[in-house]
Amino acid sequence: MFHAVADPTRRAILHRLREGGRPATELADGFPISRPAVSRHLRVLRQAGLVRAHREGRRRIYELSAERIRDIARWTEAYRVFWDESLESLKRHVERRP
Repeated sequence: MFHAVADPTRRAILHRLREGGRPATELADGFPISRPAVSRHLRVLRQAGLVRAHREGRRRIYELSAERIRDIARWTEAYRVFWDESLESLKRHVERRP
């Protein structure tokens, strides 16, 4: 799952899907890569469980998989708390110096 979100293009695809389901052709618009490359990114996201797809006629519509996104949020939240505490400790240390 973390390998999937490590790539900036895949993160951008996830960001676009926050607004709702979209077909691959629409998701590919605006990226400086080929449509087959976008399809490969979508495959990685599907395999990680971050995106799901369903058919509407001849089109495949991609949507976020909310539960897997929540899993990432829960995991990163623990580290956010750690960094907030560490940075606050560093700030206090620096402010005490003459």
